[in-house]
Amino acid sequence: MRYKIAPMKEMSLTEHLEELRTCFIRVSIILFVSFFIAYGFGEHISNFLLRPLRDSLKTLGPGQGIVYLGLLDKVLSQLQVAFWTSIILSSPFWFYQIWSFLKPGLYEREVKAIKPFLLVGFILFWLGIGFGYYIIFPFTFETLLNFGVQDVSATISLKDYLILASKVLVFLGIIFQLPNLLLILGFMGLVTKYSLRKWRRYVYLGFALSSAFITPPDIITMLGVWIPLVVLYELGIYAVAVIVHPFLAKQYT
Repeated sequence: MRYKIAPMKEMSLTEHLEELRTCFIRVSIILFVSFFIAYGFGEHISNFLLRPLRDSLKTLGPGQGIVYLGLLDKVLSQLQVAFWTSIILSSPFWFYQIWSFLKPGLYEREVKAIKPFLLVGFILFWLGIGFGYYIIFPFTFETLLNFGVQDVSATISLKDYLILASKVLVFLGIIFQLPNLLLILGFMGLVTKYSLRKWRRYVYLGFALSSAFITPPDIITMLGVWIPLVVLYELGIYAVAVIVHPFLAKQYT
């Protein structure tokens, strides 16, 4: 029996913009509420983020520490941590809102094909955060703190570290969605394994620039972010080749 294809919902440009505005408002409300919840637990979240750095500083012996340099540093760092934490903790809700906005533009067969990957996308988001916290952070801190001259004391800025750590974790969580994103675009017919391979060199350059922007100015940390991005992109190409292409070929035959 042939697969029944339901027509896409016809919408005018104005209706599309209205749906986009509604989605944006809902996502904003979700982030606003979760921000105040995260701010209430700011001290616990900050201590959690500081743990990998503190563990690395212990290996250097006494005399090392984390300091704040301005009267407002603690306040500003906690606000930043609350903002990025709200993005992480509310991810199931804003992710669902984005999906609800995209869903009307898909055929029934595309919706059924993509649905299983929504759960996978949520798992990938948290895997990205876990990868950054448990692998990237310890490796990077150990490498940087033990690099070069050893007979000096390390004093790390509390605000700079917390802001950087929060951004990196959110960045990695989002980037780990790359295979899922490529699959969705593949089912929508916007990319193929051939186009993804053709764009490879430009994508790699974009990854390098993004990694350099979000990480400290050292090659080790940059590579620690850039290499996973490349691996994820290649996994996305492979997934499009072995899942999307056979699926679409079957539906149209």
